[in-house]
Amino acid sequence: MRITCKTCRRLNMSVCGRVQCALRRKPYAPGSHGRGQKRRREVSEYAKQLREKQIVRFLYGISEHQFRAYVTKALASHSGDVVKSVIEALETRLDNVVFRLGFAPTRRAARQLVSHGHIAVGKRRVFVPSYRVRTGEVITIIEKSRPKGAFTNLDITLKNQEVPVWLKLDPEKRTGSVATLPVAEDVVRLYDIKSIVEYYSR
Repeated sequence: MRITCKTCRRLNMSVCGRVQCALRRKPYAPGSHGRGQKRRREVSEYAKQLREKQIVRFLYGISEHQFRAYVTKALASHSGDVVKSVIEALETRLDNVVFRLGFAPTRRAARQLVSHGHIAVGKRRVFVPSYRVRTGEVITIIEKSRPKGAFTNLDITLKNQEVPVWLKLDPEKRTGSVATLPVAEDVVRLYDIKSIVEYYSR
């Protein structure tokens, strides 16, 4: 999924992952009339829910089908905490874990690293970005990929990397692992997951 800065300007929130997002230079909606128009107030609850859903989809770079599947599965599980189940599904995706550990600057870059076979879970290379990492599994950059350009200056980056409390990072070995499952309070949330669950519960 390719996300442009027009999407960020439309949502009035940076979801592209770029450091130099155009939203900072053009804090108004895209289009020929965007500069002169005030942003519309989202008066309906449906509009708010739709915006929240789109924000999450674009933040994690997942399709509508994938996101709906996560929420539907959480609703059908009867676990009692749908919000927790959805956050776990999103945060434990391999591409997201690679990004959170600092092995990639953006989630999109993390997806490419996984898809191109640069990442291993345990001793097995995994090519599926949506692979769900389980507690205790170790994520590593495969040995022959470490000298490549994508990992230039990674040692410096990892020394300064702040990882969520549910992850463990070993900067020297360039490995990370899932210590515990993430909970809502551990995740820096820029969206209202409860509103999203309500959207799919219609």
